[in-house]
Amino acid sequence: MALAALVTSGEVLADSMDPALGRLVIDDQCRTTGPSGGGEFYDPASSYRRCQPNHAAFAKLIAQLGTAIAPLASHPARTTGFGGYRFGIQSAFTTIDSDAHYWQQGTQGPPDESSGYSSVSNIDPDGMLQMYSLTLAKGFPFGVELGGAFGYLANTETISGGGGIRVALFEGFRESVPGFFPDVGVGGQVRTITGTSELKLTVASFDAEISKPIPIAGTLTVHPHIGYQLLWIFGDSGLIDLTPNTDPVSHCGYSGDNNPATPDPDKDGIYDGQPVCASGSSSADFNNNVVFNKIRLNRHRLTWGVQLRYQMINLGVHILTDVADPVAANDGDTVIEEQAIDPSDPSGRTRFSLNKLDDDPRTDGDDSVKKQWTIAIEFGAQF
Repeated sequence: MALAALVTSGEVLADSMDPALGRLVIDDQCRTTGPSGGGEFYDPASSYRRCQPNHAAFAKLIAQLGTAIAPLASHPARTTGFGGYRFGIQSAFTTIDSDAHYWQQGTQGPPDESSGYSSVSNIDPDGMLQMYSLTLAKGFPFGVELGGAFGYLANTETISGGGGIRVALFEGFRESVPGFFPDVGVGGQVRTITGTSELKLTVASFDAEISKPIPIAGTLTVHPHIGYQLLWIFGDSGLIDLTPNTDPVSHCGYSGDNNPATPDPDKDGIYDGQPVCASGSSSADFNNNVVFNKIRLNRHRLTWGVQLRYQMINLGVHILTDVADPVAANDGDTVIEEQAIDPSDPSGRTRFSLNKLDDDPRTDGDDSVKKQWTIAIEFGAQF
C-alpha cells in the first residue's frame, strides 16, 4: 500500500506543505496511476475528456494561505518616534482547515523515507502554518514610521517579504487631559511570496489601532493594544499540468503540426496548426495544462495583544482572528459565483452555481473556509 502513494517519475523537490495544484481536479476519472500504483497519468479510458480544474479548491487554498502570510498588525498605536529604530524576531502560527480536501490534495505531503519519491496526496497536513520573520522599523517626523519584514513559511520553500507605513494620529501625551486618552494610529502593509512557480500570492492590509502605555516602577512598560485589520488577498496560479506524469508528445505520437508539410489525414486539407498524432492516439493531453481563475478576496480581522518593554528590550504577544465569516465577507461582487460542472452528468452540460469559499458538494465533507486564528510572539529591541 505504501507504493500506491508514491510518484515514480522523480525525487521530491519540495517540502510537505508546498503547493501541488496539479491535484486539484473536479473528477479524478480523467487520470490514472502508473504501473507501480503511483503518479498522475492521463487516462485514455476517460474517452479523452479534458481534466477539469477545481477553481473553488484553489480559491479556498489561497484564502487560508493568504491569511497565514498576511502582514500582522502586531504593534501598539505608538510609533518609535523621530530617529527611533525597532528590530524584532517574530513567530506567527495560523490555524488552517487541515482536514479539508483542498489542503490534502493541494499540498505535496511528506516524501517516502526509503525512495525519496513524493506522495500523491498529503494525508496529514500541518494543523497550523508557521511563519518566522525578521522585522525592522524606522521612525520619522510627524508620527510616521516605515517598516519592512522578511520571512520563511515552515515546511515549504516559500519566502515572504514586504513593507509598510504607519501614522500615529494621536500619541505621546502624558499630562493634563490629553494624557488620559489612548494613542491612535493607522497603517498599511503589503506582503508577497517567492519560492514556488505554481502560484503568485500578494496580501495588502489596512489597520487601525488604539493602545495605552502603562508604566510600572519606572523601568517596565506594559502596552496593551486592540484594533481592526482589513486584508486584500490577490492569488494567481502559474501554468499547471494536471497530468504531470504523462508526456503529451509521446502519448500523441506527435509527428508535427497540421500544415501542408505535415498534414493531418483525418482533416481532409484543413490546416489548423493542431498536433498531428499517430493513428489511434489522441492529442487530448495537450489540453491538460491549465491556469486557475485569478482570486481576489478580503478578510476582516480583530487584532489585540500586549507588548512588554524593559529598557530597550521588547516582548510581545498578539492575537488575530476573523470578525466576519469569510464566505459572507466575499459574497457578491468580490467572489463571482462560477458556473460549476455537475460531476453526476457525464456530458458536462449540467452546471450549478457555487460560491468559491462555500462548501463544495463535489468533494467529501464540509470544505467551506472557516474563521482562522493567528497567534504571534515577537522579541526584539527598540531604541
